[in-house]
Amino acid sequence: MKKLTLPSQTIEELEAKNAELQKQNEALQAKLNWLEEQFRLSQQKKFGSSSEKTSPDQLALSLFNEAEATADEKIEEPDVERVVLRTKNREGQRKEKLENLPTETIHYRLAADEQVCLCCGGAVHEMSTEVRRELKIIPAQVKVVEHVRHVYSCRQCEREGTETPVVTAAMPAPMYPGSLASPSAMAYIMSQKYVDSQPLYRQEKQLERLGVRLPRQTLANWMLYGANHWLVHLYDRMHAHLLKNDILHADETSLQVLSEPGRPASSKSYMWLYRTGSDAAPNILFDYRQTRAGKHPKAFLSGFRGYLHVDGYQGYNDLAHVKLAGCWAHARRKFDEAITALPAEAKGKETPTAAEEGLRFCNQLFAIERDTKEVTPDERKLIRQERSQPVLDAFSSWLRMQSQRVTPKSALGKAIAYCRNQWPRLTTFLEDGRLEIDNNRSERSIKPFVIGRKNWLFSQSMKGAKASAVIYSIVETAKENHLNPFAYLTYVLEQLPLIDRTDEQAIDSLLPWSKSIPGECRIPKKTK
Repeated sequence: MKKLTLPSQTIEELEAKNAELQKQNEALQAKLNWLEEQFRLSQQKKFGSSSEKTSPDQLALSLFNEAEATADEKIEEPDVERVVLRTKNREGQRKEKLENLPTETIHYRLAADEQVCLCCGGAVHEMSTEVRRELKIIPAQVKVVEHVRHVYSCRQCEREGTETPVVTAAMPAPMYPGSLASPSAMAYIMSQKYVDSQPLYRQEKQLERLGVRLPRQTLANWMLYGANHWLVHLYDRMHAHLLKNDILHADETSLQVLSEPGRPASSKSYMWLYRTGSDAAPNILFDYRQTRAGKHPKAFLSGFRGYLHVDGYQGYNDLAHVKLAGCWAHARRKFDEAITALPAEAKGKETPTAAEEGLRFCNQLFAIERDTKEVTPDERKLIRQERSQPVLDAFSSWLRMQSQRVTPKSALGKAIAYCRNQWPRLTTFLEDGRLEIDNNRSERSIKPFVIGRKNWLFSQSMKGAKASAVIYSIVETAKENHLNPFAYLTYVLEQLPLIDRTDEQAIDSLLPWSKSIPGECRIPKKTK
């Protein structure tokens, strides 16, 4: 039998080889951990709640079983007073509570031959009434309005004169010459699409059920004409007013535009959003651009000086005379994702994980902000310096320590790197009590566009995308100024043809925050 001989290796060589194998094993284990993290995060995004706040009342409702899932026979049916929005809540003034809705009253009386006492046969008198209230829904109606302009002449001049003067009655100019579109019709289509996210092909079918055949191409023409010929005047003035503020918010989201010159239909375009902060009247502007390049906010915000709330995107870095305020909601979200990425056995232990520690720092800052909701900006700044600054100092030290212990590509590593890279922005909110701790204000404003995008998927052309930006700007600003978008659009589309569009004061009187907007366009604020 042949004797087996082993290659001769020194202890140093074996130790070096063992160290190399251990290093390879650690690298493979880190890669495996990263892949497991990505799998858990993808499962959460696909099947879990999209909100970072967990509520026991949250239910996952499908489209088809919503009625069955939300029905509850034990819940008390609200009366008319509770379902009607009202501006005031004074006891005993029932008429004021119901003034926001028209009332139809139906009386039920006994016939004359029935007004006889069943006991003695004498006549009965009315002693009281019983009232039952119901809500009646009247669906949309379509009717034709004929504008008939009468022309007058003088019969005596017709008989005797050499000239016959003709006088024509005044009539408002058409909003869209050669079209059936009226201010209310255009406003209805706009509000259906841009407020209720109803794409034009669905509106086309809806109008057919009302007895009107209007192809979606016609409806699209109305949108383009209304936005680019009329509403753009409001948009331009809103833009001018926006730049006068010293605190703004910005955000951006993707958009697909099929027919862009020189670009394939699958190219990704962007809808940028800019809006005022909590210290000014709501003013929200959307701006369509082909790319996400930093030149676009630089051009749109030309002339603006002050603070700009943003997320972590670097495209805002080169804005002159602008100081960026970061978003703690984004920082918190990344630690929340790091916790989601943890294996089940690592969660719920008495000793918190590093991801949970990071989340606690963020939660402390938000808790302090909740305590400052009812104070003045100066008081808020002082509270932040006294309470938030120590939390930030401790968090900064913790980040530096943890950055040496975690894998950079892990979810926790990315959360820590985000905070360290964004730290100058994340601490800007300490400088001014009017600043907010996050950029959620702009995220809430851009959400209706994101929801609408799921229904209509894309814009056909650049012209259509720009028109959408204009209309979204008008309706979202109207909503935040407590206006009924349909009523407001109808009003401004009626008024714009009647005024001088070069008169800035005349245009300003139609802006959503103008005090001259009539009461019928307003939605009463909810009372507590």
